[in-house]
Amino acid sequence: MRKLLIFASVALLLVSCGSAKKISYFQDIKESGVSVPVEHKPIRLMPEDKISIVVNCKDPEVSNLFNLPYISRYLGATSGYSVGSGTGVSTYTVSPEGDINFPVVGKIHIGGLTRDETAVKIREELINNDLVKDPVVTVEYANLAISIFGEVTRPGRYPIDRDCLTVLDALSLAGDLTIYGRRDNVQVIRVENGMQVTYKLDLCSAQNILSSPVYYLKQNDIIYVEPNAVRARQSTVNGNNLRTTSFWISLASLGSSVLLVLYNVGIIRRAR
Repeated sequence: MRKLLIFASVALLLVSCGSAKKISYFQDIKESGVSVPVEHKPIRLMPEDKISIVVNCKDPEVSNLFNLPYISRYLGATSGYSVGSGTGVSTYTVSPEGDINFPVVGKIHIGGLTRDETAVKIREELINNDLVKDPVVTVEYANLAISIFGEVTRPGRYPIDRDCLTVLDALSLAGDLTIYGRRDNVQVIRVENGMQVTYKLDLCSAQNILSSPVYYLKQNDIIYVEPNAVRARQSTVNGNNLRTTSFWISLASLGSSVLLVLYNVGIIRRAR
């Protein structure tokens, strides 16, 4: 009986160790303060991206020439669209060629530029064309987003609100992986040169994450967290019964009881 109890304890310990190895992040970092080089990859504008551009200068009348009016449509309104002031600006959509049609200036190519590079280019166009002497240009994303689904706490589509969004930032937005998500097989689906490419990440390895080309996300990236074997077995009747800790404890208890009964029966027979 003692041997059986020892065996059960060892089995439970091994199960616990195995689970920890599949759940803990960054297992290859053994010491604090470890430095890993990361290539900085800010988001660059692509066709069909929408951005807002606001130009400010000392003369409000001049800056208003370059700021599109905010057009809204009120629910139930009979007059259609209305134009307001002071409530925002309309957005620019990047054309398939990577251009936007900017007021007064005309076409400006911004495809492949970052948000800061776009602001600098527009500012230079205004100054070089002697339109504004002291412009301050602000560029913001309007429709850029990523999608996250699978074994995360809050799956959904999330807007991009910064120039450099990492896959770890995105998973944090979704409330992290559930206990049933596979840390060693997180997939990032991205469209590159007209082709859909799937990258796989191992969150248990910091080196794997930081060296991945999808560590920094792009607009329209899709993150999928695959369910682990436990979640997959839940789709079948009693699929996880043989894997639960309570099952093995019950089995060990049953075995101990059987051995105790057999032992007692043997003693009684010997006494007779």
